[in-house]
Amino acid sequence: MALTAYITKNLRINRQIYAPSVRLIGANGEQLGIVSKDRALALAEEAVMDLAEVAPNENPPVCKILDYGKYQYYQRKIEAKHKRLQKKAEMKGIRLGFKIGDHDLMVKVNQAKKFLENRCPVKVVLILKGREVVYRDLAIEKMKKFYEALAEICTVEESPKRQGNMLLMILTPKT
Repeated sequence: MALTAYITKNLRINRQIYAPSVRLIGANGEQLGIVSKDRALALAEEAVMDLAEVAPNENPPVCKILDYGKYQYYQRKIEAKHKRLQKKAEMKGIRLGFKIGDHDLMVKVNQAKKFLENRCPVKVVLILKGREVVYRDLAIEKMKKFYEALAEICTVEESPKRQGNMLLMILTPKT
């Protein structure tokens, strides 16, 4: 795989710069003013570095004296870091029953806590079977109890709502 595939911003360097005069920034970030392209190239060669066009749409274009190989290396590192941080959070699911006991509920809470600590949203489903559908308000209380056990590390994205014979609630980690 070509190394240039990782570079997000391809700069014109050295002889690829077309403008007759450029606004020059030195290797240490100091402003050197507007100079001719040949003078800028001479300064870059003197510093044993490259002349890179960083803002080609300006008038005159802005060029900087820098080590282009080092610039490419840091661009790849930054892009790799962003790619790592961009991991899409997978929705995790927890199923509860209407007659779940307190200890079993705490086991489910601990499992949800692990998911939330891994930055994954959690979909909590409480299934009502048969005549349990009549006691929907008690089921909502059970869902609220589940949330209260996790309140310090998550927020409710979607409050408990009825969907057929189920109650659904979505919890997301706090930022």
